[in-house]
Amino acid sequence: MEEKKGYKAVTKYLIASPFKVRPVADLVRRRPYPEAMSILEHMPHKGARLIRKTVKSAASNALNQNKQLDEDMLYVKEIRIDEGPRLKRVWFRARGRADMLLKRMCHITVVIDEIAKTGE
Repeated sequence: MEEKKGYKAVTKYLIASPFKVRPVADLVRRRPYPEAMSILEHMPHKGARLIRKTVKSAASNALNQNKQLDEDMLYVKEIRIDEGPRLKRVWFRARGRADMLLKRMCHITVVIDEIAKTGE
């Protein structure tokens, strides 16, 4: 029996550390779509803004592919924050020394699915 995968949106190469974005993703995982959007809109973190755009894109994909769906029927099935490549920059220090500054990137994958009806 094949399980339905859901509707997906991926945002890649965002300059934000995955370690800072993951705690924000944990707050909205497995929540209804309107509740997840409300949580993300009221958070001051940069990661919240990045995740909100990706969740909104996944919901738009769901609503455009299936015209019978409503926003209230959707929930955030899966959010994955993967590590992307790192930009390496030289950071000049005192006494002629230099350090390596790593600008970390992340990839955000969001899967939105329909809330299962209990009557079926």
